[in-house]
Amino acid sequence: MSEAELVELARGIHERVITLDTHDDINAGNFTAERNYTTDLPTQVTLPKMEEGGLDVAWFIVYTGQGELDEAGFQRAYDQAIAKFDGIHRLTEEIAPDRIGLALTSDDVRRLVSEGKLVAMIGVENGYPIGMDISRVKEFHDRGARYMSLAHNGHSQLADSNTGEAINEFLHGGLSDLGREVIAEMNRWGIMIDVSHPSKEANLEAMALSEAPVIASHSTARAMFNHSRNLDDEQLFAIRDNGGVVQTVAFRSYLAGDKHAEYSRARQDILMTVAEEMDFDFAGADGPGRAFSQAVSQLPEAERDAYMARYEEVQAAADARIEAEADQLAPPVDVADFVDHIDYMVDLIGIDHVGISSDFDGGGGVDGWDDASETFNVTLELVRRGYTEEEIGKIWSGNLLRVLDEVQAVAAEIQAREG
Repeated sequence: MSEAELVELARGIHERVITLDTHDDINAGNFTAERNYTTDLPTQVTLPKMEEGGLDVAWFIVYTGQGELDEAGFQRAYDQAIAKFDGIHRLTEEIAPDRIGLALTSDDVRRLVSEGKLVAMIGVENGYPIGMDISRVKEFHDRGARYMSLAHNGHSQLADSNTGEAINEFLHGGLSDLGREVIAEMNRWGIMIDVSHPSKEANLEAMALSEAPVIASHSTARAMFNHSRNLDDEQLFAIRDNGGVVQTVAFRSYLAGDKHAEYSRARQDILMTVAEEMDFDFAGADGPGRAFSQAVSQLPEAERDAYMARYEEVQAAADARIEAEADQLAPPVDVADFVDHIDYMVDLIGIDHVGISSDFDGGGGVDGWDDASETFNVTLELVRRGYTEEEIGKIWSGNLLRVLDEVQAVAAEIQAREG
């Protein structure tokens, strides 16, 4: 098959299958009447980018960072979560209902796609905003949430986080008592349990307790790169045995962290060389970073504006050099590295348990799939690897929607059993 024939085959498959990305972070400020996803904002996901790349379904994420485990912290997180829920509803119901609709079931997804519309779904990253009020599980369900993780980066009131591994410091030794109740409540209302961020012990306990399959909404294989955010083979086998699915994430430092670090160093070296050639001194540190930002923020306003204008000139000049030189010095993490993880997990746990996610606007993206407009390149790489149209359909959306169906069927059974 020639390259042109391969691309033509891939385009046909890409148009026929439903493409679904389970993790796209959002800022509530991008869901207003004045500023929203109908225009091509400098975010990795917008409606124009989805349309250009053929991304049918985006799971918009109600994320809250981990704060203090007290009433004030819970309230702040709840308020932030509601603002994001409201923003997603505003987009699909008021701003652009002719272009995108909110799906709550797999049937909704297929209906909206058949109508020629884009699809929004809602996931909750971090159960922290539930606070100590378990009734909020149903509230989040009623607001449209169809998956939720019990922790993020930092231990929540519900579960330990993977971040405890680095210092061997955990709060619960897995799930808390409330976390166990939340697992049962999520089963009751048909919310998929997301095991991407909690600790290994919390994840294994969640799978043992859950009556329904679970998902990892944005994770990769730890055997391929050793990072606490990645899932080791024991967890991958547990997800398979549970009937769940792992949504492989296009996150550079999880896919190939060493390769990404080399590429980042090459970029930094070029930037510093250009800065020296242009007689520009970085404030506070050797290059952009927290110390640089803090030093710049302390400058008088007029001086700060002039300094940042000069910095932007240096960065633009460096970007031109980086594009020409960095790839040769140290190749970036790319779509092939991403699909290597898909291959590994398909070989290990089977085609029915692997899916796709980007973590766009939350740090995700690889060379070749760095925003939604480049989504076709993933399908193209899968075709290059010899995946069939049926298999590609499963990986892009079939497996995830199958789990959603099963989770909702279990919920119906529980509710019937309880009368």
